[in-house]
Amino acid sequence: MHIYELTSLPGLVDLGAAPPLTGRELLDRLDGAPRPQALIRALWLHDDLLQREALLAGEIDSVEPLVLSAAQARNEAPLPEFLGSAESMSHRPEADSLWEAYFRHVAQVAEDTGCRFLAVWVGAEVALRNALAVARARNLGLQPSDYVVAEDLAEPSVPVADAIGPWSAAAHPLDGWRALIRWRWEWTRAHDAWFTFGDDELAAYGAKLMLLVQWHRLDKADPTRRPRG
Repeated sequence: MHIYELTSLPGLVDLGAAPPLTGRELLDRLDGAPRPQALIRALWLHDDLLQREALLAGEIDSVEPLVLSAAQARNEAPLPEFLGSAESMSHRPEADSLWEAYFRHVAQVAEDTGCRFLAVWVGAEVALRNALAVARARNLGLQPSDYVVAEDLAEPSVPVADAIGPWSAAAHPLDGWRALIRWRWEWTRAHDAWFTFGDDELAAYGAKLMLLVQWHRLDKADPTRRPRG
């Protein structure tokens, strides 16, 4: 039970509000609690890899990783060994192999810790990631099956169409990203195990904080495009 930790954390109201603390500050508050820290690190590595991908694609100029080192996030140092299996999948695009290794790592952390939220979170993220990959491949006239990853981990009941529709209809790329963050926020709220004070609620708090940070990052990227809702 994490009654003290959760009751002492600032509330996360809604998207658009400034994050009340950073990922580093959250980890610091969990100092001495290895299992909760492992859950937060597994979740926030997702954000680190998204930042790394955007930096390598020239979409952003700097990164603020939590789990990776700055050098790893800039592709100037090897990634952690548990992501090293991506290098052995030479028949696939490097980015896809990396995401496959990441999702399998998270699934293993969920199994090792017994965290149900993390298990369903990775199922939803794989389903969403693959749905996006399929949509992009079709738009480019490519074979969609070549770009999906970790299909056995995807949860088929996740309503990804509710995310893909607004994302594909967005007139601006940042609005598309906001649509995905908003969908993730609503999904997390529906699975946050609120008031149970266990690992699931703590992990959900970390996931929601990560989304607030990502939303705030988009505001800084283009402050003229304010959040809608």
